Amino acid sequence: MSPPEIAARKRGSNAAASSPDGAISTMRQRLGGVTCIAELSVGSHAAGSWLDLGIDEGWPLEQGLRLSPNRRCRDIAGWRKALSMNALLTDPWFYAAAIPAVILVGLSKGGFGGAVGFVGVPLMALVMPPVQAAAILLPILVLMDMVSLWTWRGVFDRLTLTTMLPGALAGIGLGWLTAALVTADMVRFIVGAVAIVFVARWVYQQFRHGSAYAASPNRIAAGFWGAVAGFTSFVAHVGGPPFQVYALPLRMDPKVLTGTGAIFFAVTNAVKLVPYFALGQFDTTNLTASAVLMPMAPLATLAGAWLVRRMRPEVFYPFTYATVAIIGLKLIWDGVIQMF
Repeated sequence: MSPPEIAARKRGSNAAASSPDGAISTMRQRLGGVTCIAELSVGSHAAGSWLDLGIDEGWPLEQGLRLSPNRRCRDIAGWRKALSMNALLTDPWFYAAAIPAVILVGLSKGGFGGAVGFVGVPLMALVMPPVQAAAILLPILVLMDMVSLWTWRGVFDRLTLTTMLPGALAGIGLGWLTAALVTADMVRFIVGAVAIVFVARWVYQQFRHGSAYAASPNRIAAGFWGAVAGFTSFVAHVGGPPFQVYALPLRMDPKVLTGTGAIFFAVTNAVKLVPYFALGQFDTTNLTASAVLMPMAPLATLAGAWLVRRMRPEVFYPFTYATVAIIGLKLIWDGVIQMF
């Protein structure tokens, strides 16, 4: 039989029409305001084969799945089934995407490049569903956080942490509660837009006040941006830009800023383990893939810390703002393309 096609239609609701074995069956799954329709031959789909439709939604499909050109449904579906352990660990394309992703995330965790670690999940999503990529990376992030905490031990801003972390925990809880209601694409677009406005504001201040301009701590702003960082970190793995929207204008010493960020994201990533486990993302395949990639994590994190220690503030801050701008544009692009 020919492989099934997926189409997206802005009508209908969850439904499944059964038919005799070997005949065509239509299955509908509504997600993100779109109904994805799959036609397959009943009895031909293999056990355990599934198309990822979100954090905890899926339906059985035939192994030879081929998606239609309709981008909206294809992107919602992640356009690939979750890979089995054997298929994952023997696929050279997995390593071609995962190794650079771990290195870039590690450099970011060490403090080099600010929010550039965001590219980890999109890079791995080239060869697997984004949800599976995020689940594989999360244990690696926790290991990187431990290395970063040791590297930057004793160097942090207490006020920033005590005012941002409570909001971050609330944001993670809100993300967990609304996981089935909020699309990651919408969150990416909003975070990207905020990042661009934030960088534009910084550029304006540089022209008006010079590079010595520094904002004053504000408990309300810290709580708000902490909550935004926790929420976006859970929903779309983009907690870096909201954290930097508050922290960068404070003009801390680069080492203090990096150490503060290390503690902030170590706590948020550790807390995220609970809902990710509850949503069934830590299976044997994903944890094995995480273990295979983990040896690179400490080396990349230490390399990032080594680079930060050798960067002067007048170089560190423009470089970090530039990475935030690039990531903001990428987030806007991803959000627009996948929403429309």
